[in-house]
Amino acid sequence: MPSRDSEPVLSIPPTRWYRSLASAGLLEPSVHGPARYWLKVEGSFTRAIQRECHDTFHVEVRYEGFAQPTREEARRLKIPLRQKAWIREVRLCGDGQPWVLARTIIPLSCLSGRNRVLRNLGSKPLGAYLFSSPHWRRGPLETGICQPKAPGQPRLARRSAFHDGNHSLLVGEYLLPTLYR
Repeated sequence: MPSRDSEPVLSIPPTRWYRSLASAGLLEPSVHGPARYWLKVEGSFTRAIQRECHDTFHVEVRYEGFAQPTREEARRLKIPLRQKAWIREVRLCGDGQPWVLARTIIPLSCLSGRNRVLRNLGSKPLGAYLFSSPHWRRGPLETGICQPKAPGQPRLARRSAFHDGNHSLLVGEYLLPTLYR
């Protein structure tokens, strides 16, 4: 069995976002290939992955804490460029291997009241909270074309903003090739 040190370093690559699958497909025809199903999944992405697993599913937290979003993420969420946010990066793993890298940006304004729980999810899927809450609504899906720096990195992604009244958070899901081959 390979050691943990020999595992490839999986990271979220720079990504260019498009408002629709069709517009992304004009530049990257592979969005219409085997990954298409995953880029268009409605409802809980985590549930869809769990249904695909033969044995086990788990969430592996890679990072959770206050940090500065990228310029593009701050612009998308309409928050000040230097404002920190609660950032959560996880791997969604099926049958013992990573299938998806996920990055969530939660502005400070989202972390009070009933949403305080967002800072304490641990290995629980974020989708379980968002889709079970009557307050959160998902916005339109965007399609991402990634610029991977190494083999095995995500090439395609999707993201959407979730809204709870005046609050928004951003969830990006970066598909690893092992998910859709």
